[in-house]
Amino acid sequence: MNKEQQELLDEANNNYLNKCLDKKWMKENVFFDGSSNHHLYLKEEFINKCKTDSKFAENWGLKIEERELSLEERVRIYGVDKIQTNDAGYYEHSYTQFKVDEAKIPTKLITITYNDKTIESYE
Repeated sequence: MNKEQQELLDEANNNYLNKCLDKKWMKENVFFDGSSNHHLYLKEEFINKCKTDSKFAENWGLKIEERELSLEERVRIYGVDKIQTNDAGYYEHSYTQFKVDEAKIPTKLITITYNDKTIESYE
């Protein structure tokens, strides 16, 4: 995750904490985690909850999406012209996989959206 994404997560988490620590707001909006326990999520828990619970994430305006990049997407990042094709113009899968791995081309796309600001990064 890059610095800009981390700052966006920090902003969302701070908003969450400030709302939760406001006693009046807490009385009106009780958090329920699916059990009989009510608690305030720590930063890492808050982020994981937003990743796994779309309703919770929507309530806080934070959307975190992580997905694996396809081999084709990784080839485009690496540069199509750097990969040899066979006579029919197709990539040999194992060789292509080796080349993008060797070049340390990212395998995952992370997209974070908060307050109508979206930041993408690759890992």
